[in-house]
Order: sequence, then structure tokens, then C-alpha cells
Amino acid sequence: MQMQVLTAASSLPRATLLRPAAAEPWCQSFLQLQAPSKRPGIMLHCKAQPQGQETRERRQLDDDEHARPPQGGDDDVAASTSELPYMIESIKSKLRAARNSLGETTVSAYDTAWIALVNRLDGGGERSPQFPEAIDWIARNQLLDGSWGDAGMFIVQDRLINTLGCVVALATWGVHEEQRARGLAYIQDNLWRLGEDDEEWMMVGFEITFPVLLEKAKNLGLDINYDDPALQDIYAKRQLKLAKIPREALHARPTTLLHSLEGMENLDWERLLQFKCPAGSLHSSPAASAYALSETGDKELLEYLETAINNFDGGDGMSYGGLCPVKDIDDTAMAFRLLRLHGYNVSSSVFNHFEKDGEYFCFAGQSSQSLTAMYNSYRASQIVFPGDDDGLEQLRAYCRAFLEERRATGNLRDKWVIANGLPSEVEYALDFPWKASLPRVETRVYLEQYGASEDAWIGKGLYRMTLVNNDLYLEAAKADFTNFQRLSRLEWLSLKRNNLQAHGVTEQSVLRAYFLAAANIFEPNRAAERLGWARTAILAEAIASHLRQYSANGAAHGMTERLISGLASHDWDWSLLYALDELIDLHAFGNASDSLREAWKQWLMSWTNESQGSTGGDTALLLVRTIEICSGRHGSAEQSLKNSADYARLEQIASSMCSKLATKILAQNGGSMDNVEGIDQEVDVEMKELIQRVYGSSSNDVSSVTRQTFLDVVKSFCYVAHCSPEIIDGHISKVLFEDVN
Repeated sequence: MQMQVLTAASSLPRATLLRPAAAEPWCQSFLQLQAPSKRPGIMLHCKAQPQGQETRERRQLDDDEHARPPQGGDDDVAASTSELPYMIESIKSKLRAARNSLGETTVSAYDTAWIALVNRLDGGGERSPQFPEAIDWIARNQLLDGSWGDAGMFIVQDRLINTLGCVVALATWGVHEEQRARGLAYIQDNLWRLGEDDEEWMMVGFEITFPVLLEKAKNLGLDINYDDPALQDIYAKRQLKLAKIPREALHARPTTLLHSLEGMENLDWERLLQFKCPAGSLHSSPAASAYALSETGDKELLEYLETAINNFDGGDGMSYGGLCPVKDIDDTAMAFRLLRLHGYNVSSSVFNHFEKDGEYFCFAGQSSQSLTAMYNSYRASQIVFPGDDDGLEQLRAYCRAFLEERRATGNLRDKWVIANGLPSEVEYALDFPWKASLPRVETRVYLEQYGASEDAWIGKGLYRMTLVNNDLYLEAAKADFTNFQRLSRLEWLSLKRNNLQAHGVTEQSVLRAYFLAAANIFEPNRAAERLGWARTAILAEAIASHLRQYSANGAAHGMTERLISGLASHDWDWSLLYALDELIDLHAFGNASDSLREAWKQWLMSWTNESQGSTGGDTALLLVRTIEICSGRHGSAEQSLKNSADYARLEQIASSMCSKLATKILAQNGGSMDNVEGIDQEVDVEMKELIQRVYGSSSNDVSSVTRQTFLDVVKSFCYVAHCSPEIIDGHISKVLFEDVN
């Protein structure tokens, strides 16, 4: 499909072994399973605090409080599991409600001030405000220091432009003299700070709109030093920017300049009004829309502002830009990635709209590059299909170079958002490509990167997006991850009590095998698949270690034949055979047991004619087949899969990629360096086809979950090949054992 560019708690299952007690020590159960007792979770209390005023999001949660389970008792930590469904339902309810609103942001004092300036449209020549409730909101929401703006974060441009707008609005109607005087004093005392402001975090269009408000203040006779040195640079920037604006282009097509129309003069409104958004606004900007309403009296603009005022109790929130006619690469990249990863075969040609002379931009005519736009574009560029042209590769190279340069200079701040976790997000993306990023690792890291309500967004003033940055999201995510960790630790305790140490299996290797399984298949109801993966990997490593010893004296073939023969005859005269037979009986029943036994035979046969590294591909297929059998999917679809060319190709790609990656891993651990050169490039080419077959295939022969299993296993090989042992150990600790704070 062609994509249109877009704008801005379970317990561990019991395994009963119907086998007589073994007389020999080596016949002790490899699995060492026992039924764990249920243990309580951890209570995570909501710490969300409204910024400056009560938010509708908090009121909604308070309204839903009666639906929550009872609190208190002997052990508050037990509430984690029971509380999570209520958190999720509250989040869903809020998102559903947002469908019928103009957006969910904190109120913008600047935009509200422009709305307050609108003269009554049917006043018959008398001057009175069209929106008196906007005046009331301004009077009610002045901060203690006399300013208006974001109460939780100080950026001088935000405080001054909000305060100047509100003072001008109050002075225009001659009301609330005390608030005007306090606001004016704040401006007088802080105007000099503009000369020291951080240009990286400039308010949008500040150099265009702030001088216009100063001119209004001057006409009202407000006592401000209009010749302050800090203002001279702003005046100069305004003249320079206005000189660069092609007036004909402004009126000919939608541009970002629509967002700051209140800072411009001599406009052709008849031509500009054709660029209104479907909701009736100009570029979803209440200030620009209010200015246009004052100039034109347009009914759609009036209806838009009336709706906004009603939604925000007299103030005005900046709306989302989903229906804006001006497109941007940031939202487009996020949508492209999301759609491709959910099975939509969208075209990569969408990014051609944002390229000129080998460089990429977020908005046409932008004055500086956005870090987050390039970050999101870099992430999107890694979801590549074979049929894509070179555009995505070019985009990835451009964005990576930009991000690396910003990291090298220590400048990982963005011009549109103030988020303490953003530098860590960018660094993670650069250090771990998508193919080598495991879901639970990425989630655990993001729990520390996500700023929730502490993050602020930069528009014409600072604002918060409560449906994007929300403390309840973080609380729910931490509760969910805590539940995952509790279950994982129980599963790990059962796995580490094995009797395979004599065959080269260490506690660390068991832990790593379990981690790779749990980091991909983490859902509570998929324990059988997760444990099947882990146990198979552990036992395969034990057998492989044993066979490598025989390979040294040329006896590997005979040992392999013995294993295959014993597997077929249920001859348990050897501990590894006993463990293997036990594993098959645990995870498969009936015909599925035969299928799993056959999968192991095929894996064992690979040792008779292949080198150690190349068996990685067969190990990958063994893992895939085990996961599918443990899930129950393989048995019901086995016959159709045998005849499926699509399934056969998935096996071929996965085997080829993992064979190459296993060779690279072996070389990194001191093995032969032969045939290692060029592996990464070859794997990248095959990864494109695998991604397309997993997310872009129209065939119904193979289920989407089975396709995902192939990708999960391949990505685990990519991860091990990409990461040093120290990094992997650090991720194991963070994902499984470090409590989420």
C-alpha cells in the first residue's frame, strides 16, 4: 500500500514426570521441576502530580477509584498484580475519550491570551471580548512570581512570551489591574535574561511573535524598556526571517508559517483560509486561528475556538497536528515503522518527500535540524524490505552520521522536547541496531529513559502532552515488568538446578540461555514456549560440548550415531540421552513428541558432516521447532507446513543467517577467523527478506506468530554476535534481577 505522509500473573506450571526413580546418580532429573508457591507482587503507588492545575486525566482516575480493588491488608506488595488491570483499563478509557477531543495538552497561556484579544464579533461597534472566559482563565492562573507559563520548568522565553501575552490581554480590556502590575514587574525584572537564553530550546516562532506583542504593549503604554539590548537581537532576527519568507509561497501552499500567522502582517486571508484544517483551525494553532478570526470573522475558526475553550475550561490547549496539511518526517517515520511492524506493506518512497540534495529535513525551510526527527527516521530506516530502493539505506546513513556527530559533541538535546532520557534513547539506538535489540532489554532500558510527566514539549510556549507523557503509563509499565521479573526468577530457579555440569554446562551458560528466551518470549501465558527454548538451548549446548571433545580425535560421528540410536530406542544408558528423552516427554505429547524427537535427530545428524560453526543454523531450526511444538501450533498445522514453500523459505533464511552468525560468534570467542569477512553485510541482505516475510507477507500458509518465532530466534543470534559478554551480563542483571525503581 502507498503510505501517506503524516503530521505531527501466572505461576510456574507443574511438570509431572511419569518415570520411575533412577538408581544411578546421573539419572537424576535434568529438569528439577517443582511447583512454586505463589508470591506477592509489588505495590506501585501513583505519584502523578498535575502541573500548575488539576488535569482531566487525574480527575478521570479519581472518578474510577471506586473500581479499584481494596487497598491495605497485611502485605501491600500483593496489589501489583491485581492493580495492573485497573491501570490498563483506565489508560484505555482515557485514550478512547481522546478520539472525540481536539487533543490533550496542558493549557497554553500564550494561546489563551490571543483568544482573549478577539473583539466581540456581533458587538455592533462596541469593544468587548468575544471570549470573556479566556480573560477569567488568565486571572485565575497567574503564578506566584507574577508570571504565566509552565509551573514546573523555567525557560525564560516561555515565561516572558506567556506573561507578555497575558499582560497585553488584560491591559487591552482594562481589567485585573493587580495581576497586570505583577506581570509587568516580572517582565521588567527578567527581560535581560533573553540575552542568556539557550538557543537550543527556543520557543517556536519566538522571534516572529514576541516583537508583535511588544508592539501591542507599546501601543497600550505599558512600561517596558523596548530598547533593552536583549531585544535588539530579537528584532534583527525577525527582520531577517521575514525577509527570507517568500510571500507568494506563504499564500500558495500550506507551510509551517501558518503556525505563527499572528506574528505577520499584510496577509491575504482569502487565500490563507483555504489551508484550514478539517477541525477549522489554522495549523492547529489557537493563536493563529484567533488572529485570523479577528481579521476575518470566519465561522469555522469561531467554532474551533469555542470547542477548544469549552474543552479546557476557559483556557486553550494546543491541539495535536494529525489533521494539519503540513507534513513532517518525524510523525511519518514513526507511523512508517509502526505500520510495517504490524503487517502493513507501506512504501518507503514516502521519505522522498523529505529529501533534497542528499539531505533530509523535517519541515521544508526549517532553520535547524531536529534530533528527535532524525532519531525516529533512523529507527524507521532499519525496517527494510528487499524491494525498497536505496532511499532507506541513504536515510539510515544520513541519520546515523547526524546522530553520531551530535553524540561526539555532547549535544543530544532536541528543539521540540525537553527530556532527560532522550540522550540515553539516542545512544541505545546507535549502540544496538534493531536486528540486535531484544524486546525485554529495550523495555527495561526505556523504563529509565521515559520521563513521564517530567518531560516538557516546546511550542510557542512549554506544554505537556498528558496522553504521551503520563505517570500512570510508567507506573503500569513498572508493575508489568515487576511481574515479569518475579515469574522469570521463579523459572530461573527451576532451571539452574540441573545435573549437566559434567557436560560443560555452567550456571552462567544456563542463565544466558534462559535470558535469551525470556527477553524475546516474555508473556506470562507463554511459559511453555519460553522454557522449551531455554531447556533446548541448554541441552543442545551440553551435547555440543560433548561432541566437540570427540571431534578432537575423530570420534564425533560414532558418538552422534549412538545418540540417534539411543533416542530412537529409548535406551537411557547415558545421562545426556536420559535428559534428552525427558525433555521431549515434558514438552510434547502424542504426534508432537514424534515431531520433536525428529527435530533432535536432524540436529544431531548435522554434526556428522558439518563444522562446529555451521551447526548454528541447525540449532536455530531446532529452537524454532521446539517453540512451535511447545505452543501447540506445530501439531495442528504440521502437514500444511511440510508442503508450504513459504515455511521452507523461512527455514532456509533462518538457517543461513544463524550459521553465519554462529561462525562470527565462534571467531569472537577465539575460534577460526576464516570466512568471517563480509558476514555482517550478508546477514543484512538476508534480514531484509526475513523482515518482509515476517511483516510484509500476504501468504496465509504460516501464521504470524510462527513467523515471529523465526525472527525472535534469529535476533537472539544477532544480539549475541553484536554484544560483548560483559554487555550481555549487564543486560541479564538489569532485565532479570535489578528491581524496577
